[in-house]
Amino acid sequence: MIYWGDETGIDNCSNCERGFAPKGQPPVLSVETKRERLNMLSALSRQGDVRFMMYEDSMNQQRLIQFMDRLIRTSNQKVFLILDNLKVHHGKKAAAWLDKHRDKIELFFLPPYAPESNPDEYLNHALKLSVHSGDLPRTIYDIRHKTTSFMRTLQHSPDKVSAFFQHNQISYILVRG
Repeated sequence: MIYWGDETGIDNCSNCERGFAPKGQPPVLSVETKRERLNMLSALSRQGDVRFMMYEDSMNQQRLIQFMDRLIRTSNQKVFLILDNLKVHHGKKAAAWLDKHRDKIELFFLPPYAPESNPDEYLNHALKLSVHSGDLPRTIYDIRHKTTSFMRTLQHSPDKVSAFFQHNQISYILVRG
């Protein structure tokens, strides 16, 4: 199974794309809250499969290994994971773990500075729009709840996941029925 993966950060501060204000006054959204942030590592397949793992600290090799281990434990076939060139993805610990599990998983890398060629980037964009729509999240719990809700919905909507593969920038991916 081929997966495209990526990391993203979701916070409780939003850049609203639309707003309303009385004529002659700028739209202002006042939110008195402590800045909170949640990170997520996700992977998706053209067949509509989505996997994700949330964490509050920084991305590191151990976190990547934990995610890849979950990915292979829940897959009934070899996993081919395509990632960007984040330094963590090329670390010695990750390489040693991959060497031990080469019969179950292989990593491939996108060209440098080419986020538009990763379908998971489009998922991340949709996630952030969803999290910041409606009532803005104020706490880490709110962020986790809205993120989990969005991702679980995607896991049950393979057609929505497949739509992330329809962008012109990722036409290099062969689309077959």
